[in-house]
Amino acid sequence: MVKLIDDERLDYLLADQTMKIIQSPTAFSFSLDAVLLAHFANIPIQKGKILDLCTGNGVIPLLLSKRTKASIVGVEIQERIFNMAERNVELNHLSERIAMIHGDLKEMQPVLGHSHFDVVTCNPPYFKTPSKTEHNQNDYLTIARHEVYCTLEDVIKACKLHVKPGGKVAMVHRPSRLVDLLTLYRAYKIEPKRMRLVYPKRGRQANMLLLEGMRDGKADLHILPPLYVYNNDGTYTKEAEEIIYG
Repeated sequence: MVKLIDDERLDYLLADQTMKIIQSPTAFSFSLDAVLLAHFANIPIQKGKILDLCTGNGVIPLLLSKRTKASIVGVEIQERIFNMAERNVELNHLSERIAMIHGDLKEMQPVLGHSHFDVVTCNPPYFKTPSKTEHNQNDYLTIARHEVYCTLEDVIKACKLHVKPGGKVAMVHRPSRLVDLLTLYRAYKIEPKRMRLVYPKRGRQANMLLLEGMRDGKADLHILPPLYVYNNDGTYTKEAEEIIYG
């Protein structure tokens, strides 16, 4: 029987009626950015090792498990949300393929080693740390959205530490941080290779950015076609619908 805590609920994982996910409106619920990152990342199909930093309730490892037979490790710093991720792995009978670690991504080298993973994915906090007066009253949301426990540089430094030479690092972020992302990728020897901007609708500004780089790669950035999420009538575009529902 599934154990739910406080306001947690049990949802189907998108249109997949075979996978379920524990979520909480006050602690953590996944959103479209996680789905798009899981679809965007280039991952090994048959074997390999994948690391997901800032894993939340484990949604990205769960989604990736449908695309690969590789082993996956997720790292989450917030204990309650880590506990949700652990239960989600057990709920979907994926304990032999997915492992969750409770800890700080800045302190994972003794646990995960160096240059160990073929792919590192991350959906990090998007915003620089605000003043105390601007913090969300919900600490879970503040930590998930703002650079409270880690900065963007901390995240990219950890990605470089754990990915193999020639391995891939894929992130989702806000377009307003593009210059920071490109600068830090190169500073840590992760050469940007693929970038895609995501727009809510045609005629609107982009509100998400997908970026993949290669450790120790050569300069060769490909700008992919834009992804539009909604039609003018509010329905999903054909491409977005295929990504979300398969």
